Amino acid sequence: MTKLLLSVHVLAAILTVGSIAVAASLFPRYALQASGGADPDGRAAGVAALLHRICRGYALAGLAVPVFGIATGARLGVLTDAWLIASLVLTTLAAGLLALAILPGQRRLLAAPRTPDADVDGDVKAEADVEVGAEAESEQKTAPDELRPVATRLTMLTGVFNLLWAIVVILMIIRPGSTTGA
Repeated sequence: MTKLLLSVHVLAAILTVGSIAVAASLFPRYALQASGGADPDGRAAGVAALLHRICRGYALAGLAVPVFGIATGARLGVLTDAWLIASLVLTTLAAGLLALAILPGQRRLLAAPRTPDADVDGDVKAEADVEVGAEAESEQKTAPDELRPVATRLTMLTGVFNLLWAIVVILMIIRPGSTTGA
């Protein structure tokens, strides 16, 4: 039974956390493309929405990771070991970061207004630039410039999320005090 619990725990961790790590890391790039007018066919907006759905869906499925991890720890009799407690604390921090900062940040970027494409009709755009000068250019850059700090913060938070999980993996492999000799 312990081997089954451990197998489900490891598979759930690989599939859910790995998927979230990749999708959350790619999300800011596509969200900025979608909001900056560099997405004439709406592809970047669609990709950003899909990446957010992946993060949200796998976050719920990821609840299986600590559940099966605790069950495995109970079967092995290591629930009070410092490395397992540290792993649980880091897992809780990563989950909180995902739920309270990363997913809301993604929703904020998805909800941002889209700027019009810069090249709808070359002649009309050229006439508009002559009439209003730099004002037209600054209007097109407003949304991405305002969203860039949000995307940068989201990228940083995703990096912290990934780092927390990397530390948990290291703790799971090294397991201080392990009797396996690893």
